Amino acid sequence: MKIVSLQTLINPRSRLAFVLFLIAIHSFLVGVGLIVRPAMLMKLLGFGLCYERFFPTQGGVFHIAMAIGYTMAALKVDKYRCLIHFSIIVKSIAALYLFIYYFIINSLWIILASGVGDGLMALVIFVSLLSYIRSEENSNGDMKKSESSKNYSWDQSVPSGEKKNG
Repeated sequence: MKIVSLQTLINPRSRLAFVLFLIAIHSFLVGVGLIVRPAMLMKLLGFGLCYERFFPTQGGVFHIAMAIGYTMAALKVDKYRCLIHFSIIVKSIAALYLFIYYFIINSLWIILASGVGDGLMALVIFVSLLSYIRSEENSNGDMKKSESSKNYSWDQSVPSGEKKNG
């Protein structure tokens, strides 16, 4: 059973949705990780024990909420295009924050890796969205060319040469 076909990755709309789904899965898993925070994993990543649970849990809930937004955008690319723009903004801000945190506050490798990852995710969403927009423009351009051969007037409701009533 094929989950993702080559055609899915070639079609710009499907590729954009696929990218958003992958990012949703990543965000969900990070969210669960922040809520659960297994001590062994935290130590492996270079973090000390944190006894206060509120802020890490809040960060986990935020990641899960973002995963829902990424999934909504992936399921209805045209209806929720603003969520795609928002996703680019969120991932860019996250990358910027993580780079600043790494260089000024705490230079743990996982913080730098997370910044690079979020920056790359923002870039991949942006490039996928541009590809999708261009494919839409090209297909709409073809439709406009065929419609222009019908010689429609500006409002597209009445062929030129005919008069509107009223």
